[in-house]
Amino acid sequence: MSIALWCLFAAGVLHFASKLPLIYAQTQESGGYDNRNPRAQQAALQGWGERALAVHKNQMESFPLFAAGILVALFTDAAPSAVDYLALAYILARLAYLYFYLTNAATVRSLVWLVGLISSLALLCSPIWG
Repeated sequence: MSIALWCLFAAGVLHFASKLPLIYAQTQESGGYDNRNPRAQQAALQGWGERALAVHKNQMESFPLFAAGILVALFTDAAPSAVDYLALAYILARLAYLYFYLTNAATVRSLVWLVGLISSLALLCSPIWG
């Protein structure tokens, strides 16, 4: 399996990894995880918990563009090494994004978000540049 496909798998795993801080916030800030009504509990979170919810939502929002980019790149025989580097850049940017969002480092968080977005868009355009 190529590095790009492993990165696609890792991006899927990031859905669940980004949920872990949210679950922790729900259990800490709200006196336990409310499995009957978790979305209402999440909506009431503030501070760190609210950021944990936002980073989880953003991870799920960014995944489709990245996945589409990987599939376009792989099915059009774009340059494999470039695709691998872009896929790795996305994963590293998303990991950094999670960290910087949770630690409330807004400016650097936005910069690494941009790296992830550019990586995904470059993957979508990879058939053009070969």
